[in-house]
Amino acid sequence: MSKPTVVLLHGVGLDHTMWEPAAALLAARFTVIAPDLPGHGTRPPVSDGVTLADLADGVVGEIPAGSHLVGFSLGALVAQHVALHHRELAATLTSVSSVCERTAEERESVLDRLRTAEADFTASAAASLKRWYAGTGVGPDQVARTQATLLANDLRSFLNCYRVFATADADIAPDLATIAVRALAVTGENDPGSTPEMTHRLAAALPDCRAEVIPQARHMLPVERPEAFVGSLTTFIGECAHV
Repeated sequence: MSKPTVVLLHGVGLDHTMWEPAAALLAARFTVIAPDLPGHGTRPPVSDGVTLADLADGVVGEIPAGSHLVGFSLGALVAQHVALHHRELAATLTSVSSVCERTAEERESVLDRLRTAEADFTASAAASLKRWYAGTGVGPDQVARTQATLLANDLRSFLNCYRVFATADADIAPDLATIAVRALAVTGENDPGSTPEMTHRLAAALPDCRAEVIPQARHMLPVERPEAFVGSLTTFIGECAHV
């Protein structure tokens, strides 16, 4: 009997390696696929004007029908787009540390981070690492790996993808109510960007979604708390399998 497939979509400026702690825990029960998004990892840089649809179209060929879609941050927006436009690919949808319907203040905050990256990418990467890992138990080796992945990005391609991350939640928001798949929205209690409020916002916007907040976790939930993340995900998938 073949194992169900979980597809893991990473965040902006990262690549498939961010999923390694979680993928190791999932491998016994699932076939795990973790592609690099366009413009990331082993993929060539993306052009100016890239859209959420472009990023989604760049990975749909790697997603088998009936997969459990799991997206982190930018990857959550990509997963939502795939579930919306390629319903046959999605058995379930899990949005991890996802933004949703940013307020004007939240939009200005992320656009300010984009401007910082445009002006000084190294400083921007350092600020991201602090925002993601400060006060967590994540070891320096893992933080250094994340830093290396961030700094290896083609700058223009990164900025193009970050612009999608900063704006695409507004583009997909009107269609969230039509995503006809069971869903989970999960984030860390102390995530300053993809906040618990946004997770509850997303759960309210999707037709069949529950929100879950992991206590004392920050943005990089699958890296910081892989056991808690995988526990939440596998419980959700198990419940869906028995409906």
